[in-house]
Amino acid sequence: MSANQAGSKGLKIAVLGAGSIGTYLGAALIAVGADVVLIGRARMQQLVATAGVRLSDLNGRSVSLSPEQINYTQEPQALADADLILVTVKSADTAHAGQQIAQFAKAGAMVISFQNGIGNAHTLRQVLPSHTVLGGMVPFNVVLTDQGVFHRATEGDLELEAAPELLTWSALFAKAGLPLQPSSDFTQIQWGKLILNLNNAINSLSGLPLKAELSQQVFRRCLAGLIEEAVTVMRAAGIKPAKISKVDPSWLPTILRMPDLLFKQMAASMLRIDPEARSSMWDDLQAKRRTEVDYLNGAIVTLAESLGLDAPLNRRIVALIRRAEQGELSALTGDQLLSELYP
Repeated sequence: MSANQAGSKGLKIAVLGAGSIGTYLGAALIAVGADVVLIGRARMQQLVATAGVRLSDLNGRSVSLSPEQINYTQEPQALADADLILVTVKSADTAHAGQQIAQFAKAGAMVISFQNGIGNAHTLRQVLPSHTVLGGMVPFNVVLTDQGVFHRATEGDLELEAAPELLTWSALFAKAGLPLQPSSDFTQIQWGKLILNLNNAINSLSGLPLKAELSQQVFRRCLAGLIEEAVTVMRAAGIKPAKISKVDPSWLPTILRMPDLLFKQMAASMLRIDPEARSSMWDDLQAKRRTEVDYLNGAIVTLAESLGLDAPLNRRIVALIRRAEQGELSALTGDQLLSELYP
């Protein structure tokens, strides 16, 4: 056993907000012997209690855990014994999650925010001054299939802020197939991930799986406009987003606007997506939950307004998602979406 593996032995992990992503992370860790408690909603607790958890990914991985192997609860009191807390709640619930950690977690427990959007770690730090709080990013998406499988449909390692405390956990996460990639410029990585997440709204409005949506030039033209606008606003704010995909963010709009055949040749890695993968925002709309659009496209609108600028394309897509949340919109074709963005 390595020193790092020995370092995490006997320690406990809690996943707060165990939906699709949180349950996948927690179950992957349980599968390699970690002591994990999942804290989430009644619907997911019932699913786990009935069927256990099955994990799969686009590379053919298959893991099955029985209900008896999984400790899933709705009670935040379960945070009390955790040495590491992974926060995977929706961004709108971050402050409440921080309050639960402050109330129930022991002093010294490390907290990692594995959430979409910008600023969640800052929100947690404000209410958790005695805890080490790290920002993190999950680059892959997880689809809960009709068969009850938590399917990891895209690739990538867990990115997060660098901290010495991670040495305790790195070997365990690597063993679980969740390598940790600490970074000293994590803020730029978050903004880079945000640029890619601007597609979540387009995907959810299209009603298509990600691969099918990105294979159509008209949808990519919509995304190119959102990204171009976001990069312009970030540049005005002095923000240089990191390169998350193999392409620099400033070049993405040009590549996205290419004809389908040329795009498939030039950007094959962008289409290396499981055919059934969809955005988490699509999941939210299907479940009639409020989406995270305010923390994605809305973050670009807010940043622009703070600079006295406008971000009309991202502002319009936020409005479209609001209509979809109210059940006022069904799936849009690419041409329909383009005309909504460019009236």
